[in-house]
Amino acid sequence: MLKYLKGNVYIALMLRLLIIFLLYTISRALFLLFNLSNFPGLHFEELVRIFLGGLKFDLSAILYLNLLFILSQILPFPFVYNRNYQKTFKWVFFVTNAIGLAANAGDIVYYPFTLKRTTFSAFAQFSNEENLGSLFIKFIFIDYWYITLLYIAMLALMVWLYKRIKTQKPNIPSKILYYSSSVGVMLLLAWFCVAGLRGGFRHSTRPITVSNAGEFVKDPAQINIVINTPFSVIRTISTKPLKKRDYFNQATLDSIYNPVKLPDTSQAFNKKNVVVLVLESFSREYIGAFNPTLEGGKYKGYAPFLDSLKSVSLSFNNAYANGRKSIEGLPSVIASIPGINEPFVLGYYSGNRINSLGGLLGKEGYHTSFFHGAPNGSMGFSSFINMAGIKHYYGKTEYNNDADFDGIWGIWDEPFLQFWANKMNTFPQPFFSNVFTLSSHHPFKVPEKYEGKFPKGTLPIHQNIGYSDMALRKFFQTASKMPWYKNTIFVLTADHSTVAWHDEYKTSIGAYAVPIIIFDPSGELKGQIDAPVQQIDIFPTIMNYLHYPKPYFAFGNDMLNPKEHFVINTIDGDYQIMVGDYVMLSRDGKAIKLYNYREDILLKNNLLKQEPLLVAKMERYLKAFIQQYNAHMIDNSLTVKRR
Repeated sequence: MLKYLKGNVYIALMLRLLIIFLLYTISRALFLLFNLSNFPGLHFEELVRIFLGGLKFDLSAILYLNLLFILSQILPFPFVYNRNYQKTFKWVFFVTNAIGLAANAGDIVYYPFTLKRTTFSAFAQFSNEENLGSLFIKFIFIDYWYITLLYIAMLALMVWLYKRIKTQKPNIPSKILYYSSSVGVMLLLAWFCVAGLRGGFRHSTRPITVSNAGEFVKDPAQINIVINTPFSVIRTISTKPLKKRDYFNQATLDSIYNPVKLPDTSQAFNKKNVVVLVLESFSREYIGAFNPTLEGGKYKGYAPFLDSLKSVSLSFNNAYANGRKSIEGLPSVIASIPGINEPFVLGYYSGNRINSLGGLLGKEGYHTSFFHGAPNGSMGFSSFINMAGIKHYYGKTEYNNDADFDGIWGIWDEPFLQFWANKMNTFPQPFFSNVFTLSSHHPFKVPEKYEGKFPKGTLPIHQNIGYSDMALRKFFQTASKMPWYKNTIFVLTADHSTVAWHDEYKTSIGAYAVPIIIFDPSGELKGQIDAPVQQIDIFPTIMNYLHYPKPYFAFGNDMLNPKEHFVINTIDGDYQIMVGDYVMLSRDGKAIKLYNYREDILLKNNLLKQEPLLVAKMERYLKAFIQQYNAHMIDNSLTVKRR
């Protein structure tokens, strides 16, 4: 019997697919090993469950990537044993699986920056980048050469094992028997493939998605260990539309949470200039003044200028981003549209009409502009800025001096911020202007003349934080001499948080922690606010502070209003909501975890069963948000009609 099976094409097919199963399991182990600090407290039993559960998602991904190869091997014709035929499809096998393994290898190093597996939206995210080639070469040969070596080793193992599995043409005593049995086996294998792609054999089984990985984990972050990157990409190719919810009638819904803002018109519109600085990857962890108790009160951080600015500003000590990517940060900050599961600009409703801080002020006579030192079109910002109603875009092209190009991303922060300050001096007042910095980004280079000038810290990004902080100090020195300076309100925040060093910044809320600072040179705004706030609150806060006189739309709330707020994030399809001192995680419409993050900073003590009334209250807020968000997205009603 064994002699008969030796060389059988179907046995060879299964053994070759098992090779890829082995390599995906190795990839998962490497992913976990290199990102272990992001998954604290894992026990052996949990790891076994995760790795076994991962096989289900590996099967789906492997079948998708190998459909052509599988079909080539199960065709019910003798030519499948032809030597040249097998050689041709050997290379199909190598190429398709090399791509899948490359995706897994890439996420080993990319995951700490996004805290999620790469999705199909990444292709759109980087489609406008002009420097992908140089970045790619630098990543694989310099920055992460060790991952490249591991990837090459896996490819070599794949080739070596494949070549050890031979096929040979069987004796065919009866053509009728051969063809009938071959067709039968082909149909059986096709049925198994469909079941594997869907994630189950039952007719009622829906095709598995990323959220199905929650079945194998206790912490939602661990879903990223269970799934693999090819699966994540394939399952997010087509963005699914939202569904309307009817948790509350409209009157009750609006009383709980209403994104249509009706401002107080008792005071005159104060047309101050508005300047917004979105700082690339400036996690709140990096700023000493926001962390007075860290490391026993000895922590100084890496941004001394922001420390000093915070002392003369209104600062928000408990502020959070609404996403983990730059393309989620910008809509959150200037348009009050959070990244819910996927970035708005890449999602199903990205064509919706929107308003923005700059767009609405522009309609009131403000000059509006956006500055980003990267090549024009990078990150799709130019398209979004246009959609947001901001009239003037200044990028690397307008800067027009490649002597200050960092060789990777764009113009260094120091000269570009000076360019921005001087350009604003040419704008008619009042004006709105927004800059998005870029030097505090991988590959964490600083200009050659500044090498060794800033503390290296414990993470590669720390010296870049020091450099960009210095650039901010020089920007404010220049701006303070301008005639428009004292009639301007400055808002500083980060696009998102990034790689963390301290454990409290590795939790599901710490991973979103960013600074928010509002500086008014007139001295009208000073102090600290400890209530939880978020990026989407910036837009309505500034509009209300200026006494903007017309209704407008914003998913956020005024941070200066004492009314209780909530903070919203999504993590791999789960919702995370913060109210007061508590954070709750909800999966599939049901609360699964509740923590008092003030007292339990590492989120270890689940209070779900002890606080039923609080859970009900937070679920009420969450349902109201979901109902409003889904309805307004579906109805394309993210604006208020102007009379």
